[in-house]
Amino acid sequence: MTSTVLSIGSNIGDRLARLQSVVDGLGNAVRAVSPVFETDAWGGVEQSPFLNAVLLADDPGLDCHDWLRRGQRLEEEADRVRGQKWGPRTLDVDLVTCHDGDVEVLSRDEDLTLPHPLAHLRAFVLIPWLVVDPDATLTVVGRSRRVAHLLEEIDPAERAGVRPTDLALDFHPEPAAD
Repeated sequence: MTSTVLSIGSNIGDRLARLQSVVDGLGNAVRAVSPVFETDAWGGVEQSPFLNAVLLADDPGLDCHDWLRRGQRLEEEADRVRGQKWGPRTLDVDLVTCHDGDVEVLSRDEDLTLPHPLAHLRAFVLIPWLVVDPDATLTVVGRSRRVAHLLEEIDPAERAGVRPTDLALDFHPEPAAD
């Protein structure tokens, strides 16, 4: 079974609807959805704040490149334009990590780098991820690290820039099969 952690964000238009489009687009593959957080923009470009969330998903028929293509398709459907690096966007769907069974997939090919090379530096990824998976781990520089410990290493000001909201994504998990 291939499972993934996806970080989703939007700061243009109906931000919540754009995030919901990912949950809807992935359908029954979604296993968990974090609360929605409002986040200061990251990367030094002046812009509006983002809404961010993290999804856990799995699908035995997909490999990590398939997850990348699904994320890119969802971005295209949200009229994502890849212009300025770290600039405003209608929708951003990032693969944070991908597992084949219990094994974390490592990839350094030209199309896909896994785990995401900056995820361990981004409070807007780590905070929502910990809500849905408090025991999460992430490989950083060849070593598996607890996400909770990685979050502690991030500047407190950046952590404070990830604010809880009263917003939620509509998610109805499939009942477990007997």
